[in-house]
Amino acid sequence: MSKILIVGAGKSTSYLIPYLLEKSNDIDLHITIADINLNNAQQACSGHHKCTAVKLDIFKQEERTDIISKHDLIISMLPASMHINIARDCLSLGKHMVTASYVSNEMEALDQEVKDKGLLFMNEIGVDPGIDHMSAMQVLDGIREQGGKILMFESFTGGLVAPESDNNLWNYKFTWNPRNVVVAGQGGVAKFIQEGKYKYIPYHKLFRRTEFMDIENYGRFEGYANRDSLKYRNAYGLNDVLTLYRGTMRRVGFSRAWNMFVQLGMTDDSFILEGSENMTYREFVNAFLPYSPTDSIELKLRHYLKIDQDDIMWEKVVDLDLFSATKVIGIPNATPAQALQKILEEAWTLSPEDKDMIVMYHKFGYELNGVKKQLDAHMVVTGQDQRYTAMSKTVGLPVGMAALNILKGNFKLTGVRIPIHKEIYDPILKELESYDILFNEIEKPYLGYNPDVVAG
Repeated sequence: MSKILIVGAGKSTSYLIPYLLEKSNDIDLHITIADINLNNAQQACSGHHKCTAVKLDIFKQEERTDIISKHDLIISMLPASMHINIARDCLSLGKHMVTASYVSNEMEALDQEVKDKGLLFMNEIGVDPGIDHMSAMQVLDGIREQGGKILMFESFTGGLVAPESDNNLWNYKFTWNPRNVVVAGQGGVAKFIQEGKYKYIPYHKLFRRTEFMDIENYGRFEGYANRDSLKYRNAYGLNDVLTLYRGTMRRVGFSRAWNMFVQLGMTDDSFILEGSENMTYREFVNAFLPYSPTDSIELKLRHYLKIDQDDIMWEKVVDLDLFSATKVIGIPNATPAQALQKILEEAWTLSPEDKDMIVMYHKFGYELNGVKKQLDAHMVVTGQDQRYTAMSKTVGLPVGMAALNILKGNFKLTGVRIPIHKEIYDPILKELESYDILFNEIEKPYLGYNPDVVAG
């Protein structure tokens, strides 16, 4: 019997666990779900006879290593910063490991030791990163196999609200970690290549430099640059590419509105707001505005942001109830980013019946037999409700598929890996199609890099 340990029973496991339990009917497989909250683990097991729920405090090393030692493969669904201790235990105990998170420097440093032990630590096998890697590499490798030369690669992903649940002026609700949304783009400049030229966008300009794209039946979207589009240049084999750009998708107008928070300083996570626990939303806004003995906070904000009262941007601000004199931040020693997150979670949390939506969009420019061509590919996945989300589906299923392929010996690679190899992406992408996770491709003439850009 093969034994899989899943550490963490959070939102991202709502598809992963049922998938593995369903497969356990066909193969000799037992699943253990470990969580600091035993009730969460028990609910995730749903009484299945091939599932065991246990309480686990991952900060207790003896407890952690004891349970890891009893399993063949470990799936860590913990926050990214917590993977490394699990990884070191897996290395010392000789266990394979799977995570959906980015490869950290600490994880990468284990590569040779993992290879020496004949183990595979599969990372970045969720949606973004994950499905983006696999779907891109499948097309890129296919072009190269025909003798083609890659000229351009752009890739965008967005976790959004589905059209039928899109009922606020921001056209947005949180479908994943709200903190990641609030602090997105901070900590450096966005860097990428356009037509052979390196380009850089500092944080204070990031949300005013957007590219637009249209997806049939779903309308228009905008994308802003990820912090480092060049990170995967070597991994993707794109060292000579003329244009390389990776970004995040939102509905048109979101970035311009979000930029108001950036310009005010509300997304800053580097200092503490005095008295934040009892600070009202109105006081929070006023803390970032100049003093005036006569002007109201509303008037000061419009003057500061140079927006009129009939501007949709103003309506979006009002929609968040930012000027409430009764609602309080309620967080001791909060940073501006934490306070803003609290306000936004109140307005942008999915209702139980709400549906989310994952949108992914790739653009490939290439030359084949002397002819320049372009291939656009997009994927749209819609969730069922607040629990069975498109996000958890597109993260959990690839994780589960990778785990089973490792246990079956289908992957011969060892070391700390991401899913950019044919032996990994071909079977997983094929299986994902049976769950309606697939790409529509459109061929068109190659026009080079010619985006519809809003410059700030």
